[in-house]
Amino acid sequence: MTTTTRPARTGVAHRLAGLAEDALGGPLPLRLRAWDGTETGPEGAPAVVVRSRRALRRLLWQPGELGLAQAYVTGELDVDGDLTDALRLMWAAARDRRLRPPRAGLADRARAAGTAVRLGAVGPRPATPASQARLRGGLHTRTRDRAAVSHHYDLSNDFYRLLLDETMAYSCGYWAGEAGRSPVDAQRAKLELICRKLGLAPGARLLDIGCGWGSLTLHAAQVHRARVTAVTLAAEQAAYVREQVRERGLTDRVEVICQDYRDITGGDYDAVSTVEMGEHVGDAEYPAFAAALHRLVRERGRVLVQQMSRGRNAPGGGAFIEAYIAPDMHMRPLGETVGLLEGAGLEVRHTESLREDYVRTVAAWGDTLERRWDEAVRLVGEETARVWRLYLAGGALAFEQRRMGVDQILAVRPSREGDAGLSASPGEWYAAPVGT
Repeated sequence: MTTTTRPARTGVAHRLAGLAEDALGGPLPLRLRAWDGTETGPEGAPAVVVRSRRALRRLLWQPGELGLAQAYVTGELDVDGDLTDALRLMWAAARDRRLRPPRAGLADRARAAGTAVRLGAVGPRPATPASQARLRGGLHTRTRDRAAVSHHYDLSNDFYRLLLDETMAYSCGYWAGEAGRSPVDAQRAKLELICRKLGLAPGARLLDIGCGWGSLTLHAAQVHRARVTAVTLAAEQAAYVREQVRERGLTDRVEVICQDYRDITGGDYDAVSTVEMGEHVGDAEYPAFAAALHRLVRERGRVLVQQMSRGRNAPGGGAFIEAYIAPDMHMRPLGETVGLLEGAGLEVRHTESLREDYVRTVAAWGDTLERRWDEAVRLVGEETARVWRLYLAGGALAFEQRRMGVDQILAVRPSREGDAGLSASPGEWYAAPVGT
């Protein structure tokens, strides 16, 4: 008969588990494996792997979500198993068991410090990972906003080309509940749905604010023969859209401008679109943004805002998102955005939630990243690739669990007499299958 020798309860994993359970206020829902080979926790659960003392040192200097994220993106901490499942278990434990960090007293802090000393984790503060944003200047000044946009969107056109489908649409697709719909079909369906809601006809003037890599701009110009002014702050995006405009022979219909939305002049557009750009505007600046949408569209013209929403607990998305993905981002509940648009003089006529669609959209991007992992690492380096792995896993879960939402909001600028120029029925948008 063979016997299994269990690791001593004094192993590193057990000591770390004790600290983690004190911090959480309850038992760990995940397995924990440490650099000395010891492990503890529920059998069969994904394992958090603490590869070095440096990971623990990071958490001593930067407790909480940001310290964990820094340790993960540098590879000092990893997950053996499905990352999304691990995050889901942590969120479920926090929700169902109501795990809340207790207030640490002097004795608790002394015990934690003593454990850290015994494990050799005490030392200088580790360097901030290179992939973390470093912004300067006042919040939402033009210079800072340009740097924030550049941090995320100027990463590499080749990387986004790898991650996204051929539409290069970096926003929620429209799956319409169809199990067999592909990611590219979902994006094309979203673009077509927006154009239908905006009522685009040949020759209509569309202003696309925050045009990204031009998916909506190109679709509106090519399929609906609209005349489009595309605006982005990201130089890499502007260069890509201009190249696509030339290749598709659309130079007579599309103008691409690299500038801040606050610097857009003119007006009298038949339609204005802004797809997942409003989150970057800022809370205090959003009323002026809504006023700009009203100013730029003609009377009886339409405005389509596709925008993510969130409750008041983490309007920026949390410490990791704010540090690595979208610095200075601000989201709010849908109702508050509707109120701000109407406060600017627009009349909101229709809203449509795409929350479940974003779960599938982000999951598709995550699948592509894992399938083409080696290529992604060659393009942006392993640290940035790990940032994106964590971002996509956490993002899909946030939409799945209704901690984040995304909506299309259709508004009009009525005439002084109250004429909105829009039927109350949206039936025409769905008369034929969207995406055909």
